[in-house]
Amino acid sequence: MKTIKSLALVSALGVGLISGAAQAADELTLQLKWVTQGQFAGYYVAKDKGFYEEEGLDVTIKPGGPDIAPPQVIAGGGADVIIDWMPSALASREKGVPLVNIAQPFKKSGLMLTCLKEHGIESPSDFPGKTIGTWFFGNELPLLSWMSKLGYATDGSDGGVTIQKINFNVDPLLQKQVECATTMTYNEYWQVIDAGIPESDLVVFKYEDHGVATLEDGLYVLESSLEDDAMVDKLARFVKASMKGWAYAAENPDEATEIVLENDATGAQTEKHQKRMIGEIVKLVDGSDGKLDMDAYNRTVETLLSAGSDPVITKAPEGATSTAVTDKL
Repeated sequence: MKTIKSLALVSALGVGLISGAAQAADELTLQLKWVTQGQFAGYYVAKDKGFYEEEGLDVTIKPGGPDIAPPQVIAGGGADVIIDWMPSALASREKGVPLVNIAQPFKKSGLMLTCLKEHGIESPSDFPGKTIGTWFFGNELPLLSWMSKLGYATDGSDGGVTIQKINFNVDPLLQKQVECATTMTYNEYWQVIDAGIPESDLVVFKYEDHGVATLEDGLYVLESSLEDDAMVDKLARFVKASMKGWAYAAENPDEATEIVLENDATGAQTEKHQKRMIGEIVKLVDGSDGKLDMDAYNRTVETLLSAGSDPVITKAPEGATSTAVTDKL
């Protein structure tokens, strides 16, 4: 009888342990800033290689798109963490969405303007009278900040520039609807090259070279998430695993490319482009441990505030960053 009872107890304990293990993984949803591509390789690698699972996490990665604004998604409860550029995040915070930067995987900016040399543009002093194409949904903010800092109106008036909203491609530049277009070092610039335009026919202005670079892909949560100790612990495990994913992607770009392509439900990405993208992206991550460089943060804020009559933000943010998560790494 004791043996039967013992076996029953062991069996019950076994079922309980199995059930507990099955429930151990903490769920977390990440909203990407854009579609599945090498820009987010570290997160897909972390999920594929089991780095999130090792940290007791069940992470859902939600691709973005042209009509998806991550701040709106998280404000509506559609994600726990979002990837956003700091100008967009700080502008959203000032408008009432209490976003907080908890980690900064990207150390450097990949943003630049690419212009066709035939339009006679050699320096920013040649911008007036020209039409510049850029993406919106917050992506236009660094450009508007730069133009304001230069003293150029953006409404097409005399002495200023015309800002034209474009889709996330370089067709308007190729079709000469704009003289310059926003591009990233890891994406749209290469679309221009692949279209058959040689580098010698292009003029490129990297934001970093002109002192107006602002921080890009950072990880943001709502303030309320940081008021929950359990959530802070979960986020710390998420950041730790994500940065492990980025390190793996840097060391294994071919495998990282395959992982990204496997997760591209649209089938729109090509191996050549994604491999090249990952090669450029890891230069921006540059071995980051995920911790925000406060000097880079302050430069971003200063750039946004010193943008003349039409600043992206109107006052220095308070509480827009937190080390509560990265302090646990």
